[in-house]
Amino acid sequence: MNVPIGQDLVLVGGGHSHAIALRLFGMKPLPGVRLTLITQTSDTPYSGMLPGHVAGIYSHEDCHIDLRLLARFAGAQLYLDRAVGLDLPNRRVICANRPPVAFDTVSIDIGSTPKLPDVAGIHQFVVPAKPVPNFLAAWQAMCDRLVRVPDRPVTLGIVGGGTGGVELALNMQQRLRQILLEAKQSDDRLKIHLFHRGSELMSTHNRWVRRRMKRILLARGICLHLNESVQAVSQGRIQCESGRGVDCDTVFWVTQASAPDWLSKAGLAVDTEGFIQVQDTLQSASHPYVFAAGDIASMIHYPRPKAGVFAVRQGKPLFENLQRFLQNQPLKPFHPQKAYLSLIGTGDRSAVATRGGWGWQSRWGWQWKDRIDRQFMQQFRALPAMSAEVTAMTTATPLATDAIDPFPPSLMHCAGCGAKVGGETLERVLRRIQTDEHCKQLSPADRKEYPPSSRTDVLIGLETVDDAAVVKVPTGQVLVQTVDYFRTLVNDPFLFGQISAHHCLSDLFAMGATPQSALAIVTIPYAAATQQEETLYQLLSGANQVLQTAGAVLVGGHTSEGTELAFGLTCNGLAYPDRWLRKGGMQLGQALVLTKAIGTGTLFAAEMQQQAKAQWIDAAIAGMLISNQAAATCLLAHGASACTDVTGFGLLGHLVEMVRASGVAVELDLGAIPVLPGAQAMAQQGIVSSLYPQNFRATQWITNVSEVNDRPLFPLLFDPQTSGGLLASIPEQQASACLAALKALGYAHSALVGRVGMGDAGTIFVKG
Repeated sequence: MNVPIGQDLVLVGGGHSHAIALRLFGMKPLPGVRLTLITQTSDTPYSGMLPGHVAGIYSHEDCHIDLRLLARFAGAQLYLDRAVGLDLPNRRVICANRPPVAFDTVSIDIGSTPKLPDVAGIHQFVVPAKPVPNFLAAWQAMCDRLVRVPDRPVTLGIVGGGTGGVELALNMQQRLRQILLEAKQSDDRLKIHLFHRGSELMSTHNRWVRRRMKRILLARGICLHLNESVQAVSQGRIQCESGRGVDCDTVFWVTQASAPDWLSKAGLAVDTEGFIQVQDTLQSASHPYVFAAGDIASMIHYPRPKAGVFAVRQGKPLFENLQRFLQNQPLKPFHPQKAYLSLIGTGDRSAVATRGGWGWQSRWGWQWKDRIDRQFMQQFRALPAMSAEVTAMTTATPLATDAIDPFPPSLMHCAGCGAKVGGETLERVLRRIQTDEHCKQLSPADRKEYPPSSRTDVLIGLETVDDAAVVKVPTGQVLVQTVDYFRTLVNDPFLFGQISAHHCLSDLFAMGATPQSALAIVTIPYAAATQQEETLYQLLSGANQVLQTAGAVLVGGHTSEGTELAFGLTCNGLAYPDRWLRKGGMQLGQALVLTKAIGTGTLFAAEMQQQAKAQWIDAAIAGMLISNQAAATCLLAHGASACTDVTGFGLLGHLVEMVRASGVAVELDLGAIPVLPGAQAMAQQGIVSSLYPQNFRATQWITNVSEVNDRPLFPLLFDPQTSGGLLASIPEQQASACLAALKALGYAHSALVGRVGMGDAGTIFVKG
């Protein structure tokens, strides 16, 4: 039996400590506690393997922890966003692109960033080592340029002579030399300059290590500029305070770590560098319900350098103390070690090992490091199979009974009207939605403006307590209505609200209608009133953002309680009788246009089976968040006579509806159909949606099924789509212009996928 949600634990940041804590929460969940991870990316780099990745030794997957997989295993909601503040009095995390996230307990593990001094040109012409995704994107772009033009001289500048800067210089050199070797080019044109304001490199290490690393750098031809402070950076050049100037194509900045200022502005106790001061229990020194770990934390009694080894060691103690805090149990102190083993990769599958005053270099050291790093990463891949209880949004934890709100866990839940969400809860959510509260709490630079509704044809909506909404249909127009409702496919109610609204509105766009109003139907998981309010607010905020952008108004709806989150909308639109689109308007000789890539069904089925890469799901979600509104307008402008949106019945199922309604035959070009990354690979492994078998029955309308059913893309014809694209028939002479216009509007995967031709009415010939 599921335990109702009674507390919210929010983890801000996907650092090493939080990754370990998430895995442990998956192994030992706390029923009654809702876990939420807020992170900017769906995977997080493991710092120990990043230099090897830069050198080309490790792939992206080798050295990144899949946070989507980990969050699902832990039963956690995953919010992909950037934290920009804390509202501690109201216990909310302020995010850049979504409503504030409420918490009872919060833990922060956001790492650190290089401290960028007041140097001219630093923000325009420098690539900081963090955030890591930005750094890796810049590094990959540089490597790609060298692959394309290997005979061009390359000069790099690296600012910072600590461990990070030295290791980066050696590993960058190794990768660039490898590219030149493969292109049969000399590495004489490769120059790397390392700038350091001190007289010695790597000041936190012992004398032997400092001297050894300096000899390695010089032996490999890396130019050292010691006792040099960078004064300015311009396009292609570094200028030092001493007057020395060095030409550099690209400059990477790897210096002292810093913390964002929103931590101190929130009122947290921080040290002189802005890092969160924590007690031995990893609790904030000023706010006991705030925890912190990793680089962003500064232990008051045990000051330590910013090294990944401490973040890794803090993972389990953090998890244990979070569980204890949530259950009102005494916390345990964590005592970090004074001396620790450091293994510094030199890019050539060798490593320098050091601990305290001891040091040694060998290839055996690299093998040792490689084994340790791979073992660390393996724990996030070899996850036990997830049970239905863990994957459900309602997964929760046996709390101390006094920690769970107003009702006992054994309380039976009512059906009928007794299953409605409480009136006060609903009233508070609607009040917050109407005032766009989340927009007001963001700075102008971070917030996304949502246009206020100015519709005059909505006579009664959310602003009154009447029993129904009242809308007016303008003279000369008709009302177009549609309804859709489904269970959540992502563990983020705000994102789910956005995806659902796009999906539900698409039926209107496919008909050529303009959205006017919508009624919501919601099932909220069993929880205490506060937690239900948070879920409903996040969900409706996401949906309302999409509705407002489309020009529609949320005018009412119905809420109820259930075992899992589900949502849908009844959407009302307006159209002119002589300008709407239907499925039955296809004409001989027309071209078929598809506006989005397919594959969401198999990808989310693969995610449930722990087989999908985080980047694949990211791409699928990005596609689902693209509105079909502009595409519909574009298709109409280019003479579309028939249209549908590709959703649950899959591409072929919806095409069958069109050809049967139109009484025509179609030639479908299988090779031209755009497919989401990873979808073909998953379909070929036999991973398909539960609706796939029913959709597959549409093969009866394919005239040459025996000739094409072994093609790799064939199974994706029956893949059900959520918030899929539009499929329309347009005059063939308009096809090229229409496709160019769609791509200019942002429909990057839009494609010509077939044509209306001769043949038996209602049949499809699959080419390819």
